[in-house]
Order: sequence, then structure tokens, then C-alpha cells
Amino acid sequence: MGIVLWIVFGALAGWIASIIMKTNSRQGTLMDIVMGVIGAVVGGFLMGLIGQAGVTGFDVRSLIVAVVGAVVVIYIGRMIRNR
Repeated sequence: MGIVLWIVFGALAGWIASIIMKTNSRQGTLMDIVMGVIGAVVGGFLMGLIGQAGVTGFDVRSLIVAVVGAVVVIYIGRMIRNR
């Protein structure tokens, strides 16, 4: 059951990030999940750089960290594509 919850968590984080970055119409559910999961990893890494805990479980703080990470991933993807 844990993996299903992580997929749902990643999908939610990726979906929120895609709305913030206005890419929601261009990417589907699978890409939302991928962006959310990668975003959670990136967000956790970034939080570690400033001395804070990253994604610690299924809570609002962890969702915010994952969304911020997904926004960073989407932004970097845009920068690479627009080169």
C-alpha cells in the first residue's frame, strides 16, 4: 500500500507544480507523477542544503517541499529545452 500512496503523493505534487508553472495542459497524469516524485527528491536535496529535513512523510510540509522541487525541475527542463 505504501507505493500506491507515494504515487498518489507524487501525482498531487506534480499536478500542483504543473498548475503553478502553467504546464498542466501539456503534460498528462504520468508526467505529473514523474515530476512529483523527482520533485520530492530534488526538494529534499534542496532542503538538506539549507539544513532542514526534506520529505518526511505524508503531510503538508512534505507536499510543499515536493511541489517546490517539482517547480524547480520543470523550470530547469524549460531552460534546457529553450536553449
